[in-house]
Amino acid sequence: MMATSAPAPAVPEPKKLALTEWLILIIASIGFAFDIYELLMLPLILRPALTEFGIMPGTPEFATWFGMLFYLPAFFGGLFGLIGGYLTDFLGRRRVLTWSILLYAVSAFAAGFSTGPWMLLVFRTTTFIGVCVEFVAAVAWLAELFPNPHQREKTLGYTQAFSSVGGLLVASANSLALGLEASNQLFSVQIPSFLADILGQVESGPGATLAWRYTLMSGLIPAIPLLIIRPFLPESPIWARKVADGTLKRPSLLALFAPELRRTTIVTMIMFACSYGAAFGAIQQMPQIAPGLTKDVANYEEKIFKAQQANLPEGKRVKAIEDLPAVKRKALNSQASQKLASDYTKVQEIGGLVGRFLFAMIAIYFVSRRNLLRVFQAPGLILMPLIFWFFLEVENTKFFEIPLDFLGIGSLPITVCSLGILVAGLVTVAQFSFWGNYLPTAYPVHLRGSGESFAANIGGRLLGTSFAWVTGQLVLFLPGDSAAAKFAVASAIVAGFVYLVGSITCFFLPEPKADMVD
Repeated sequence: MMATSAPAPAVPEPKKLALTEWLILIIASIGFAFDIYELLMLPLILRPALTEFGIMPGTPEFATWFGMLFYLPAFFGGLFGLIGGYLTDFLGRRRVLTWSILLYAVSAFAAGFSTGPWMLLVFRTTTFIGVCVEFVAAVAWLAELFPNPHQREKTLGYTQAFSSVGGLLVASANSLALGLEASNQLFSVQIPSFLADILGQVESGPGATLAWRYTLMSGLIPAIPLLIIRPFLPESPIWARKVADGTLKRPSLLALFAPELRRTTIVTMIMFACSYGAAFGAIQQMPQIAPGLTKDVANYEEKIFKAQQANLPEGKRVKAIEDLPAVKRKALNSQASQKLASDYTKVQEIGGLVGRFLFAMIAIYFVSRRNLLRVFQAPGLILMPLIFWFFLEVENTKFFEIPLDFLGIGSLPITVCSLGILVAGLVTVAQFSFWGNYLPTAYPVHLRGSGESFAANIGGRLLGTSFAWVTGQLVLFLPGDSAAAKFAVASAIVAGFVYLVGSITCFFLPEPKADMVD
């Protein structure tokens, strides 16, 4: 007698989106947008913040704090994020998601009042913890809301695309703050008086800027729609049903290393680390590289100078930049470098946004998850090291600018380097959407939050972001005429290494045997 195989389970029909589903999609999209918004603040504000605290670029002290502010928040965020993943399985998706967003929003606002590097470090750490937990809860929630595989792939892909919108928003917020500061329209930031005796007053030295503080404080924005929408949000139906039936198994971190899951856990951790390594070890070093793009910096100095003079009374105006006092010229150069880095970050995030939407469009057409990932890995392995290695070697005069003021973005510079950073953002950021789609299918319900958290937080946040520290340390040993040139070369080395490791490890990535989202 021939054995008959069990019939394949019926594929659920796509859901029609009611008000409840739309509310969940909205709050998840806000979360995805603002977790990247909060993370990408640091590269934009780090240099001016440390300079204001008297820690100058190019010094060993700057390298130490550069590494600490990039890595320690990620380290503790990864550890607490792992706990958050466990709590997501134990307490539910909605509750953990809501409190994690509130935590990082309030922490980012408080960081804007920092009186020194230690205070900034503390609030960047609590911000990171909230972000690490939010990603895991949101992905698990969305995956369990849509049982139809194709609808789930598209939903996760398009909602995660809002991460790049968040990156674009933070670059725009920083650019707006710099523009307002250039025209003397920002008010001085003072710590509340009842905390001044404990933490000390904000003291701004020569060349200090306010834009970095306002950029941090804007992180409070996501809490506003959250407080309005939260009362209408239900729990994940799959998780809630299993709790009600008494069939939800107790989550266990050790279960991630059971024979049937061990390979998935280890490989996804390594590959997630490589994805984050490329982002933080190379792409997010743009604010350190931008000062070396001297022609662009000079153009931006001229723009800012004209804006400043236009807002001064006729008798106080200065005819040329060369006539400014040394302190003001230094501040002008700092503002121009920050604005250039902010605009290049916008271009990079547009590239990331294109990559995420491209991923969402093609994901349903690839049966093999490995082949889908290689669509972005293969070109990145070749292009990423070349882009950063030659970043400062090309003639970087602007071809033209794209005016996007009607979107609140401002004008984007189109240069050889900006096109390079756009491609780097496309191939690297799209991989984050891949992991958001892949991980929910790799773990059962009771381990979904824990499994996603291990890959994203231990692999991505704890190990992957440490490559920012690696880049900063490489700079100390590389030959070169400027810190910017050293950062470009160090970024190229790190990008080449993590893409090579990721491309090799991809061969061991398990293909999901069955749809575990049930």
